[in-house]
Amino acid sequence: MTTALGAAYRASAYEAAGAVARIGRRSPAVEALLRRFGAREGGFVGAWNPGSRRHPPGWNARRHAALRAAARRLPGVEGWGGTPRWRERHLLLAGDPRRLAVLGRRFRQRAIVTLRLGQPARLRWLRAG
Repeated sequence: MTTALGAAYRASAYEAAGAVARIGRRSPAVEALLRRFGAREGGFVGAWNPGSRRHPPGWNARRHAALRAAARRLPGVEGWGGTPRWRERHLLLAGDPRRLAVLGRRFRQRAIVTLRLGQPARLRWLRAG
């Protein structure tokens, strides 16, 4: 993936229920949320701005609602991520990162952030398809 896009993901903060994760760092607060869901792993998945291209707010809201519906069986919580210049809604979901990657690809995301207890947050690039 492009260096600029990777740098943007790494500069972002990923927040849910007041807990913040950053790529390459552990987050005890996010780990506590995963434990609350009874999970050892999970991740941040979004549906806004597929392919890293801006879309209108209403369109993004509809895609986020569709993501919530698609993830309804997974424990999770609403969140926001990004930098001061670019913010997007996402979900923090408990579950197998492979399943979360399927959701990310379904919503044409370039990457998701995966989490595992005791380990730093990781950026997982997604292939199309």
